[in-house]
Amino acid sequence: MNTLGAAISTLLVAVVLFGSRRAAALALLAGILYLTQQQNVNVGGFNVYAFRLLEIAGFVRLVVKREALANGLNGIDKLVTAVYGYTVLVYLMRSDEGGAAYQIGTAVDAFLCYFCFRAVIAGIDDYTWLMKRLVLLLVPYAALVVRESLTLENPFALIGGVELARAGDVWVREGRLRATGSFGHPSLLGTFGAAFLPLYASVFVASDRRWLLGLGLGACLVIVWATNSGGPAACVLAAVAGGVLWPLRRHMGWFRIAVAVILLALVVIMKAPIWYVLARISSVTGGGGFHRAALLDAAFQNFDQWWLAGMPALATSRWLPYTNTNTGAVDMTNNFLQFGIAAGLGAVLLLIALICVAFRRLGLAMERVRAQASEGGSSTEYVLWGLGVMIGVHLFNWFSIAYWDQSNVVWFLHLALVSTLAGNLRDTEKELTDHPIYSHARQDQT
Repeated sequence: MNTLGAAISTLLVAVVLFGSRRAAALALLAGILYLTQQQNVNVGGFNVYAFRLLEIAGFVRLVVKREALANGLNGIDKLVTAVYGYTVLVYLMRSDEGGAAYQIGTAVDAFLCYFCFRAVIAGIDDYTWLMKRLVLLLVPYAALVVRESLTLENPFALIGGVELARAGDVWVREGRLRATGSFGHPSLLGTFGAAFLPLYASVFVASDRRWLLGLGLGACLVIVWATNSGGPAACVLAAVAGGVLWPLRRHMGWFRIAVAVILLALVVIMKAPIWYVLARISSVTGGGGFHRAALLDAAFQNFDQWWLAGMPALATSRWLPYTNTNTGAVDMTNNFLQFGIAAGLGAVLLLIALICVAFRRLGLAMERVRAQASEGGSSTEYVLWGLGVMIGVHLFNWFSIAYWDQSNVVWFLHLALVSTLAGNLRDTEKELTDHPIYSHARQDQT
C-alpha cells in the first residue's frame, strides 16, 4: 500500500468509525470506487485489502455503537449467511487445493459487508440521501475512466496496484480501450455502472430534484461506455427491459409463465442446447458469448464431477481446448457455476433461493404499498421496482461473468438495500407512501 492509498484508506476508516450512519455508508461506497483491490497490508502472512479494513471498521462500529439492523433479522439475512457459510464449509471439507484463503475471505466479506450496510442504511430516507450524495463520487469517477479511455492511461495507477493500459494490450478492443478504473476487469467496472442504472432511473422518475439524479444516471451510462464491454452493454439492455415491464407489474406471475413457455419452446426448436442463446446475444452486444455457452455445455457434460461437493478448479482445465492463462483452469465466466465448482449443487440452489426470496419480498412490499394508498401506490412502487430490476441485472450478468474484486461488495450492498427497504412491509409502505420525494408524483396522478 503506497502513501496515497494509505491516506485515503485512513480517512475513510475514520469516517466509518466516527461519522454518522449515512456518512459511513458513503465512505464504504467511496472505498469501493476509489481503492483498488491490490491495495493491501500484510497481517500475519495474510493480505488484508484496503476495503477489508473498511468493512472491519464498519463491523467494529456496529458492535460498539450497537446499531440495530433495520426491521430485525429476516429471511434474506439468514440466506446470505447460509449461502456463503455453506460454500466455504463444503470447500474446506472436501478440498486440499489452494484457494482456501480466497473462499474464507469471500465469506468474511459477505458477512461483514452485508451486515454493515444493513446497519448503516436504515430506511428510505437513508437510501435517497445516499443515492444523491453518491453522485458527488460518481461524476468525478466517470470523468477519470473517460480520461483512461481517451489517453490509454489509468489514473488509479497513482494509488497503486493498477497497471497503465497501453494500445495493443488485452484491454483494447476494436481500437478502443476497455477501461478498468479501480476494478480488476473492464466487465466488472461496467457491472457497477449497469447495476446502479435502474436504481437511479427509479428514483429519478419519482423525484422532484431530477437534475442531480440525472447526473448519477448519466455517470452510470458513461462508465458502461468507457468499459467497451459486451457484458455491461447487455446489462443496460436488461435494465431497460426491466423498465419496460413496469406496466405489467401487477401480472408478473403471467410474465414468469410466459418466459418459461418461451424457454421450453426454444429447447424444442433449437438444434443446439438452449444456453447457446448466449452466443446469439453476444453477436449483438459483443463479447465472448460462444465461450460462455461452451462453458455451460462442458459443465453439464461433467455434471457428475462437481454436483455433490464441487471439484478442484484446476481439474476444469480439461473441459475446453484453452484455459485462463492466469489460473490454469477454465475461464469461469459464470457466477452460478463458480459456486457449483466451489461447493456443488447445494451452493447453487442456496444462491437461487436467495434470489427468489429477494424477489418475493419486493413483490409483497409492492402489493402492500398499493393496498395502503391507491393514489400514491404507483409512485411509491418505483423504488421497489428499481431494486427488483437491479437484482434482475445481476442475475442476467451472472451468465457472463463471475464476480470477484469489489464487485462482490456491490452485490452485498444491493442485497442489503433489498433486505432493508422490503424487510418490514408495514414500515416500508408507510415510509415510501409518506416520503416527500414522491409527493409530486402523487399530485400528478391526482
